Amino acid sequence: MTSANVAGGTKSSKFFKPAKARGSENAWTVGRAVGQIVLVLCALTIFVPVVWVFFASFKDKSEFYGNPWTLPQGLHWQNYLDAFKDANLGQYFGTSVFVTALAMVLALVVALPCSYVMARFDFPGKRILKLAIQGGLFINVNYIVVPIFLMLVDADKLLYEIFPNGFFVNSPVMLAVVYAATSLPFTIFLLQDFFASIPKDFEEAALIDGASQFTIMVRIFFPMAMPAISMSMLFNFLSYWNDYIISMTLLTGKDRTIQVGLLNLMQTQKAATNYGRLYAGMVIVMVPVLIFYAIVQKKLLQTSTMGGLK
Repeated sequence: MTSANVAGGTKSSKFFKPAKARGSENAWTVGRAVGQIVLVLCALTIFVPVVWVFFASFKDKSEFYGNPWTLPQGLHWQNYLDAFKDANLGQYFGTSVFVTALAMVLALVVALPCSYVMARFDFPGKRILKLAIQGGLFINVNYIVVPIFLMLVDADKLLYEIFPNGFFVNSPVMLAVVYAATSLPFTIFLLQDFFASIPKDFEEAALIDGASQFTIMVRIFFPMAMPAISMSMLFNFLSYWNDYIISMTLLTGKDRTIQVGLLNLMQTQKAATNYGRLYAGMVIVMVPVLIFYAIVQKKLLQTSTMGGLK
């Protein structure tokens, strides 16, 4: 066989692949196309209702009696003003922001050092503590909200002479504490696995340079764990912001969260047939979620090592 034939055979092999390889490649292409179509359809099922609610929030009361898919004739901002003032969504919105922010701070302050210690150190009782944290993942807080409420009522009875109006029940601060406490199992479980996956080379290099364990934790591991921290913050934010049962049970006075206020607005506006104000309240609830996701989504895509090893 001449060299030309060999060269020709080599070139031809680039253009003619075995039937089995071509079949697997075609199957992968078809599977990828089907997956993309499914993702597009799922995105449309979320995108279309959100856009429809956004446009409906600017419609006048008379526009809802025609075609529901028509665009608003103008920007009726009065719906948002009425929702904020007349329906007290402004006060409820402020309460939700305060409770959510405080709960996220408390959860991170407790979960970050706990998950770091669980992942990087060995100590007596670690296995039992790890099993307890994993068991907490299977407890739905909505099922134990009544016992929590009764415990807080009994605590208020003990402090009645000092706080006659109560301290634990109907308190946004205590609601934030309950939120943070009930989300600790998930937050610690997520961060612990991430801390355990970081190579020991970072820790050994920092110890050689004379860094303390606290410095290693704060200045090396926490910045590297920003993708996991951002993911836990996103899930916790959605859990706190969208909660209805716990906030309705523990906040019985004027301080209500935005979800409870939105339900009250829905019941009121259905009777008054003022749907523009109702959709404006829905947009007010959705906007913080979209803003928070836009803030943390870049951190979710970062890698853990970020080129730290050389």
